[in-house]
This record gives sequence, structure tokens and C-alpha cells, in this order.
Amino acid sequence: MAVALLAVGVSLLVHALVPMLPAMTIAVVLGIAAVNVPGTSSLCQGPWRAGLNFAGKHLMRVGIVFLGLKLSLGDIVNLGWVSVLLVAGVVLLSFAGTYALGKLFRLDGDAPLLIATGFSICGASAIGAMAAVKGTKHEDTVLPVALVTLCGTLAIGILPLLMNPLGLNALEFGQWVGAGVHDVGQVVATAQTAGAVALSAAVVIKLTRVIMLAPIVGVAGVLERKRHTKDRLAQDARNALTGETVAAPRFPPVVPLFVIGFLLMAALRSTGWLSHGAIEAGALAQDIALGAALFGLGSSVRMSELFDTGLRATVMALCAWALIATLAFGAVHLMAA
Repeated sequence: MAVALLAVGVSLLVHALVPMLPAMTIAVVLGIAAVNVPGTSSLCQGPWRAGLNFAGKHLMRVGIVFLGLKLSLGDIVNLGWVSVLLVAGVVLLSFAGTYALGKLFRLDGDAPLLIATGFSICGASAIGAMAAVKGTKHEDTVLPVALVTLCGTLAIGILPLLMNPLGLNALEFGQWVGAGVHDVGQVVATAQTAGAVALSAAVVIKLTRVIMLAPIVGVAGVLERKRHTKDRLAQDARNALTGETVAAPRFPPVVPLFVIGFLLMAALRSTGWLSHGAIEAGALAQDIALGAALFGLGSSVRMSELFDTGLRATVMALCAWALIATLAFGAVHLMAA
């Protein structure tokens, strides 16, 4: 845990010196480096492992709760219902399209669902929330987090180069970035290259996407509970025939407590009761918790295994990135119409 928190400090320092580099992306990269560099590699796989796993799972949830403090429902309402519906449409179509691509590329287990959630909503935070609802193993979230970090980092370098060729002004560029880039930090790093107008538009659009986290996770929770109910009935029938007693599967929460905490924090921010200092303190708490979580997840990414198993997933993620960017570009033109 101490190593993870130290990595967060380094990430925040580098971000302060080079604002173009999001602190959360740096935290993931530091984690990947730590487990692949001789010396720290054995520590990450040995005595540090329990603490890093704890950070990757539990501090991720703490960070999601504090993420709610970034949301002001008034800002979202001010967008207008047409823009809100367009953003919601981009999220839903991105989710469905990315999930379909994951199935088309035959990714294993919950990977298609986790990648779809992370790409369409808010990156690693959304992956952590969906993994909690699905009961996904910690190690199975590593590849989706690595892919969403990769594509978000590519966006920082590539999207600003496309602004002028695509004929976008600062406002339209900010809207495109907000609707099409994955993580909040990556959105800020990309949009700020076009100035304050682009940055403001990007953040509001992005946070409108973030609010979609709760309903999508809620629907996944309902479906997962139905699946568990069906499994339990089937198990009860087998028990009746064999006379054996087998423990029934545990029911997952429809909406995890930390997602409820996320909504409560968003509601609290929207009241206007919080001072600027309290909001800044919440943002720092979020950075610390998510940074430590992402360092923990990054420290599970061994490059040799990633190259062996992740090539197909990487191609799929790049296709999904192109799909989301295209959908977001279309939404921007509809907003201007």
C-alpha cells in the first residue's frame, strides 16, 4: 500500500510538471514498469502482492465514490435535452458496438463487457464498477484497464492533430473529445490543447457520460441477479434429485454500495452546499484512491503474457476506439445542426 501511495505521489508530481500527461495514466504505466523491471518484479509478485491487489479492488471503489463530486447535475441540465439525449445515445451505441466487437473477436469471459463499459463511460472506474457487479476476478480486469489506458493515451496525441483537418472549431473539438475519449483525465489532457472553450465543453460532455455509469451498472446487476436466480433453481432441482446439499450461489447486489455513494456525492455537489475547498479536497482524494488502484492493476500486467494473449484484444480495442470516435463526431454535428 505504501508503494502504491508513493507511486501516486510521483504520478501527481509528473502531471504537475507536464500537464499533458494525466496522473492516472502515469500511475498505470508505473505499475506496469514495476512488475516488468528486474528487482521490483519479484516484489510485485511476492510480498507486495496482497497490498497491491487490495488497492486495485477496494481503493478503486473509494475513487468511484469521490468521482461523484465532479458531477453537477445543473451543468448537465444546462446542456439542453437534445445534447443530453445525443450523449446518452453515443454511450449506448458505443457500449453495444464495443460489446459486439468483443464477441466477434472471441474475447474470453467478461472481457467484452468490461471493455465496453470502460470505453463507453469513464475508463478504469467504470471497469471496476462493472467488475464488482459481475463478480469478475481481479486479474481479469487487468487487460481491459490496460486497453482503455492505451487507447486513451493515443487519443491525447492523435485527436488534436485531427482538429483542423476535420474542420472543427474549439467548441466542437471539445464536444468531440468529451463524447469520445474514455477517462476524465485523458479528456482534460486532450481538450486543453485547444484552449479554455474546448476544455469546458469537453468536461461537461464527459461528466454527462459519467452519470450513465449508475443505470448501466444497475441494469447489469438486475441481469446478473436473474442469472443467479436461474442457477439457484437449477441447483435446487439437482439437489432434490441427488439428495445432496450444495451451497446456493451468492446473489450479487443490483447496485453496489459504492455506486450508490457515487450518486449521493453527485447529488451533494449539485446542491451547491459544498465550498470550493471541499470539492478540491474530494478531487484530491479521488486522485489518490484511483491512482493507487491503477498502480495496483498495472502491477499485474506482465508484458510477456500481454503480448502472448492480448494482441487480438488490442486490435479489437483499436476498432472500438475508432467506432466511438466516429459516433462522437456524428453527435457533434447533430448538436450544431
